[in-house]
Amino acid sequence: MLRKDNKLHLLLIAPVAISFLAFFLIPLARLFLIGGSGENGWLAYLSAFTEPRYIESMLTTLLLSTLVTAVTLAISGVAGVFLARNQFKGHAALTAMLTLPLAFPGVVIGFMIIMLGGRQGLVPTVTDWISGERIVFAYSLVGLFIGYVYFSIPRTILTVMAAAEKLDPRLEEAARSLGAKPLQVVAHVVVPALYPAFLAAGAICFATAMGAFGTAFTLATKINVLPMVIYTEFTMQANIAMAAALSFVLGLITWLALALARSLTGAGVAAAA
Repeated sequence: MLRKDNKLHLLLIAPVAISFLAFFLIPLARLFLIGGSGENGWLAYLSAFTEPRYIESMLTTLLLSTLVTAVTLAISGVAGVFLARNQFKGHAALTAMLTLPLAFPGVVIGFMIIMLGGRQGLVPTVTDWISGERIVFAYSLVGLFIGYVYFSIPRTILTVMAAAEKLDPRLEEAARSLGAKPLQVVAHVVVPALYPAFLAAGAICFATAMGAFGTAFTLATKINVLPMVIYTEFTMQANIAMAAALSFVLGLITWLALALARSLTGAGVAAAA
């Protein structure tokens, strides 16, 4: 028979287990089965890795997400360490502004990119005035890249700031006393100390960029990233099975990225999420 404390533990964990089953395992299993229910059967999953259009969209999405993650970590790393180490007038306001995009859905960020680099946006207007040529980038992967970086920074900078606050300044002082130059201190002391935070935040950033849809949908339906291909297959081609197969593959890739980061950082990814 179960002891009272075991019964209490089961009672406490039951809501989480039921929610996990109802909102994750069952829908995921259903999605997997739908992916193999089309004309091609289970070969739909193979098509995701063999058909040129799907391969191109997958590689584009992977490359875009990797670049977004790298640039976001670079910006968040510098800004996060600076904000964690320095207190000045307007510090709280600046931190709040950097985290403000967390409140914006992808559609809003897409419209902001259009206002910046669309046909009637700020950048085309200024470049037309300067050189007579309008530089429009909103409806391309460049615009999507800028939008993804914009909404990824808040998801990483808070994690970096929290880790930087725990970094012992005496380690850097010791390195300087031994003759280390500023770049050497950063490379051999600061970056290794913040490595778990970078890895955890980078995994979240990568997974978010892989599956982001609202911003891409707002900018252009022809942007060749995997979420847009899934949308096209589902709505315009009525190929529900292929859309489900691609969705499952996309989810599997992001899960593998998170699982890998978690295995390398312990509970860091969970904390970052």
